[in-house]
Amino acid sequence: MSRIDDLIVEYCPDGVEFHSISEIFDLKNGYTPSKSKLEYWTNGTVPWFRMEDIRANGHILFDSIQHVSQLGVKGGRLFPKDSVMIATSATIGEHALLKVDALTNQRFTVLSRKTQYVNRLLPEFVNYYCYVLDEWCKTNVHAGGFASVDMEGFKRYRFPIPPLPVQEEIVRILDSFSSLEAELEAELEAELEARRKQYAYYRNELLTFDRERVQWLKLGEAAFINKGTYITKKQVIPGNIPVILGGVEPAYWHSESNHDGEGIVISRSGANAGFASYWNEPIFVSDGFVLDATPGIDMRFLFHVLKKQQAKLHSMKRGSGVPHINSKMLANNVAIPVPPLEEQQHVVSILDRLDKFTNDLSSGLPAEIEARRKQYEYYRDRLLSFDELAV
Repeated sequence: MSRIDDLIVEYCPDGVEFHSISEIFDLKNGYTPSKSKLEYWTNGTVPWFRMEDIRANGHILFDSIQHVSQLGVKGGRLFPKDSVMIATSATIGEHALLKVDALTNQRFTVLSRKTQYVNRLLPEFVNYYCYVLDEWCKTNVHAGGFASVDMEGFKRYRFPIPPLPVQEEIVRILDSFSSLEAELEAELEAELEARRKQYAYYRNELLTFDRERVQWLKLGEAAFINKGTYITKKQVIPGNIPVILGGVEPAYWHSESNHDGEGIVISRSGANAGFASYWNEPIFVSDGFVLDATPGIDMRFLFHVLKKQQAKLHSMKRGSGVPHINSKMLANNVAIPVPPLEEQQHVVSILDRLDKFTNDLSSGLPAEIEARRKQYEYYRDRLLSFDELAV
């Protein structure tokens, strides 16, 4: 029997107390001080938390990205340290424990323990149990144009108050799990980064040639460069053909293609202008250029060369509005080394193996991380499941 089971048998064998949220907590809505009053936002010292703080710093917050001055605090009152802010509108299903007196914006409802419950509920336990509350919020939303939680139901939500030794053990276990999960994710990320560096190193070594030893061609000589046919989302006829529209991933899926077989696409405009991708299937090139290698040049070899020069391709963007790449610059300002075809294919055989290994790890990494998170969430939910004490 685990330590937590022992504690439950000892302290609450018949279940634990549950009370409504409105009974346990003072509930206050966050707000945004008037942006038109500069004095509220000048030399601010008061933390003002938003969803961006959770995304940047997680579910325990010690300081905020933005601050307001004391003049912007209504009635001079802050939400007290050890309160929990929980998103009840817009991006529902997120929360964080505040480790400092602070304000939040209006997307959050702030739960502060009432005086009689301060010594009965650990703030860290409340923070962990709010993961359960998050799930309730996600499924109890008012229909309409602006998502918001059913606040009457929220106030009635039954919140457990297990004995303090049980809360302490749950917090200890979940803290350990959280730390282990973070370490494992860091190890996986480090392994992926090491593989990427290894691939980049060998690509640089294998694609570095003496100018006198190999032929050098302009990209416009090494490949036929054709501009895609721009298509909007409204013009797309749903199908399974990827539409390349200036991004790293397909923008839409169409029923028609304008290129089949091997090809390299270079995005033409936008933030990803210059991004090179390799395709060997029917595609519809919209906002980009599609390259077909000329005789004597291996398509995969050309792709690896262009990926080595990815930074140069990005630097060719022009325009003060939406940046774009000019086809003439692309054709004339990118130099391609052309060793004998047999040597090209040898280089490709090495780099493709490294590339596949790196990409397999990259595609497998999110799945591995997700599996770890699911495992953690499973044990967390088990630890936070209680029988209610019969009254």
